Amino acid sequence: METTVKKYTFRDFASDQEVRWCPGCDDYVILRAVQKALPEMGVNKEDVVFISGIGCSSRFPYYMDTYGMHGIHGRAPAIASGVKLANPDLSVWVITGDGDSMAIGGNHFIHVLRRNINLNMILFNNKIYGLTKGQFSPTSSVGQKTKSSPYGNTQPPFLAGELAIGAQARFYARVAGNTPKELTEIFIAAEKFNGTSLIEVLQNCVIFNNGCFTEFTDKNVREDKQLHVEHGQPMIFGKDRDKGLILKGLKLEVVTIGENGVTEEDILVHDAHEQDPTLHQMLVRLQFPLVTGLIRSYDDVTLEQREDALTVQVKANSDFVRTDDLFFSGETYKVE
Repeated sequence: METTVKKYTFRDFASDQEVRWCPGCDDYVILRAVQKALPEMGVNKEDVVFISGIGCSSRFPYYMDTYGMHGIHGRAPAIASGVKLANPDLSVWVITGDGDSMAIGGNHFIHVLRRNINLNMILFNNKIYGLTKGQFSPTSSVGQKTKSSPYGNTQPPFLAGELAIGAQARFYARVAGNTPKELTEIFIAAEKFNGTSLIEVLQNCVIFNNGCFTEFTDKNVREDKQLHVEHGQPMIFGKDRDKGLILKGLKLEVVTIGENGVTEEDILVHDAHEQDPTLHQMLVRLQFPLVTGLIRSYDDVTLEQREDALTVQVKANSDFVRTDDLFFSGETYKVE
């Protein structure tokens, strides 16, 4: 029986709770982008669930007029996995931060990606622990001075995308936290994807790590410093759209169209659907330009599909149809 999806606006997904983030935080932009994306997803509000861990980002479920759960530190993917497997019809969203997901929650983070359960994850990356007042996180830069590294952080950071693709993530996108249009588009694409989607948001922390991505995300430089990729489109960037990427040997190289005989036909065309993650990893690691957009979207079998197929196979080969068949199989005895 078909169900009719109601028509919503972003206001239908906004709760009556006071939003309590610091003024100027990108979290407000992400929240509104999600609320604007949901009406475009074709999902009824009662079928949407937001599950978070601990951190500034993890207040998110309170601000959504949907079902939700504020979990414990790092465990949101485990809770969300249970919710999704218990009711596969739900649209399940995990809200997490760089500390929540890649420090105490690192194990859950990599395994939900490996399993490819059909749920969505939004990773707020501000390269700092904000809620606990400014300690370095797994994505903090070497040399970064924080409350817990007053002389400079000595630990090399994770690249969230590199870690995710290494854990067999089939869908990975990276978007700046000050680009609401791009955020909304990526969230819609994530919901349509069949499998685990991970969206890393480069999110500024105005109090404890202000300007952490400004060199790439400031409106005055982002056209020259960012390459926003789209599947099937040449990897061209720059204010004048005259820069692009080519593959030279085993490295990506930035070239200028029109110089040294380089034409637009020489520029690499982005293939987000490629199964081999080699080029996707190279794009994730590139420092100039910083690659944003939908970097990887490879359609693969989900955990649910594997489990369903195994269940059908076991049932077909089983001698047991009812529970009694199992109880009374083999050697039995009767007590008079």
